[in-house]
Amino acid sequence: MGIQILIITAIALLAAVLVFASYVKAPPAVAYIISGLSKSPRVLIGKGGFRIPFFERLDKVYLGQITVDIKTETSVPTNDFINVDVDAVAKIRVQPTNEGIRLAAKNFLNMSAELIASQLQDSLQGNMREIIGTLDLKSLNTDRDGFSDQVMTKASPDMAKLGIEIISCNIQNVTDREGLIRDLGADNTFKIKKDASITKANAERDIAIEVAAANKAANDARVDADTAIAEKNNVLDLKKADLKRIADERRAIADAAYEIQKQEQQKEINIRTVDANIEKTRREQVLSEEQIKIQENVLSAQVKKTAEADKYKTEIDAAADLEQRKRVAEAEKYEAEQRALARRAEADAAQYQMEKEAAGIKAKGEAEAYAIAQKGKAEAEAMDKKAEAYKKYNGAAIAEMFVSVLPAMCEKVANPLSNIGEVKIYGTSGNGVSEMSGQVPVVIKQVMDTMSEATGVDMREIVKSNTLAAHTDRNVDVKGIDICNKKQTKQ
Repeated sequence: MGIQILIITAIALLAAVLVFASYVKAPPAVAYIISGLSKSPRVLIGKGGFRIPFFERLDKVYLGQITVDIKTETSVPTNDFINVDVDAVAKIRVQPTNEGIRLAAKNFLNMSAELIASQLQDSLQGNMREIIGTLDLKSLNTDRDGFSDQVMTKASPDMAKLGIEIISCNIQNVTDREGLIRDLGADNTFKIKKDASITKANAERDIAIEVAAANKAANDARVDADTAIAEKNNVLDLKKADLKRIADERRAIADAAYEIQKQEQQKEINIRTVDANIEKTRREQVLSEEQIKIQENVLSAQVKKTAEADKYKTEIDAAADLEQRKRVAEAEKYEAEQRALARRAEADAAQYQMEKEAAGIKAKGEAEAYAIAQKGKAEAEAMDKKAEAYKKYNGAAIAEMFVSVLPAMCEKVANPLSNIGEVKIYGTSGNGVSEMSGQVPVVIKQVMDTMSEATGVDMREIVKSNTLAAHTDRNVDVKGIDICNKKQTKQ
């Protein structure tokens, strides 16, 4: 049951959507054209209708008034062969008939008003150019209504074929590049000015005659009027004199009465003024006494308040000064205690530092003394051992030591000779090279003699002590050599 309700609801919604989407309403200025299923399209203007979606299409034709600006882009010759430029404006619309809408739909379907105007502009310009060629320059300027009617009559059949109706055509401006229109205007202007000048001269003449006659009549009337005025003025002056005399008498009487009344009033004013001054002086005296009392009270109150304020200020200043001295004393005491603690801490730190430095110096001295003692002890032991070793050396050991260094000595002696690249020897013996090589044993002998003199040990005897000749012939004994004391004993 619930599924059926949902299906029915969905179908109803779908039907409502289709109906809503199918209904269209055309405004008065646009024709809706519905086509697709029927042979002839349906036209809606200012009313509503239904369109079947997906099967019928909706197109629009603009029915409102359209303004087309018609200008001759190039000069057009008139009937009297004068090139002119014409600017006109045409008002058009689609014919409000079924046939007109059908034709307009074929040509201007879904076009805007501006696009329709641009499509029709060339055709209207061509019709206007044809009409210009049939008229002369004067007719173009003097009969613009006839010119525009001819343009409409000429263009209407062409526009009707497109479903367009020309409402009006107005000529805005007609110009020529040679200035002939201006010259025609100048001629007419001159004629008009001439007729106007003649008319003006005649009018001025008639005016002058009429003015002279009027001036004469006016002068006569003025003389008569002036005479009557003078007579009347004399009568008026006499009446004024009588009236003035009567007025002066009455004014004198009034002035006398006024002066008497003024004196009486001034007397009353003086009396009242004196009374007022007396009362004012009395009241000022009373007021002065009251002001003196008030001033005395004010001064008394001010003195009392000033004294109380000074007393309170003195008490407050004394209390503040006492409190400040207490705080200063406490601050100085605290600062003294802090300085004492700081000096004590500095002294403790200095003593601790001195103790540390003394301990370090002591430890360093003890270490250095121990190191020196150990070093001296080691050096003494080494010297003792070296002396014992030297005592054990005999001639064979010394000879062995000497012989071990003898090749190095020979190498050092020969090295300078090996560094010589090229030697030129000039001599008479003919054996220069052998003479140089023969210098090596000489140098070695010199070295051995030098060592013997420096040490007191005869190196030659030590070398010879182990030779066969020493044992057979000379019987050299070098065992008694004392190395330490540099003494040699022969047996």
